[in-house]
Amino acid sequence: MALLLNVSLSSKLPPFPIPKPHISFPKPHLDSSLFHNTNSATPQGNGINFDHLHLSVTRGSFVALLSASLFFVDPALAFKGGGPYGSEVTRGQDLTGKDFSGKSLIKQDFKTSILRQANFKGANLLGASFFDADLTGADLSDADLRGADFSLANVTKANLSNANLEGALATGNTSFRGSIITGADFTDVPLREDQRGYLCKVADGVNPTTGNATRETLLCN
Repeated sequence: MALLLNVSLSSKLPPFPIPKPHISFPKPHLDSSLFHNTNSATPQGNGINFDHLHLSVTRGSFVALLSASLFFVDPALAFKGGGPYGSEVTRGQDLTGKDFSGKSLIKQDFKTSILRQANFKGANLLGASFFDADLTGADLSDADLRGADFSLANVTKANLSNANLEGALATGNTSFRGSIITGADFTDVPLREDQRGYLCKVADGVNPTTGNATRETLLCN
């Protein structure tokens, strides 16, 4: 009976011991330059070179501050206009009554700006953008406005006498209501029919630069 019990127990045991898996963890590496006992008499020093730590933290803080500053620039700096007048901000600004007369403003960016009563008399505004700008009462007489963008702009009560608008854009809700257009050239300007009809009622004169009659450029009947 004892022999049978012994054999039974022996059959349940593994023939040899199962080895335990060996797991090793890498030891943390510490920069030895951080540990330098500069003041062994000071217990709170604890063998750490705090001058070195302070310098490292200061440098880190400076880099972080510099990186953050790149994301928080003056919003106005992101809207500088192009052309010779690009040194000043002209986009999205209140430029009411500002004098731009006679200036070369080729491809200048005036998008969404307030330009009420602004003076652009005789200015070169070739390809300039007045997208969604407010030009109420502005003086655009004798200006070169070829290819300018007046999409969604408010050009009511403006002075467009003798202005050359060949190829300008006037899509959307652009309005020329109450504007003076004597001698203005509207050749190839895509106008809404209601705007064309209104302008034809007040159109007269001949553009001194192109020699085109205003009514003819508006395709008036």
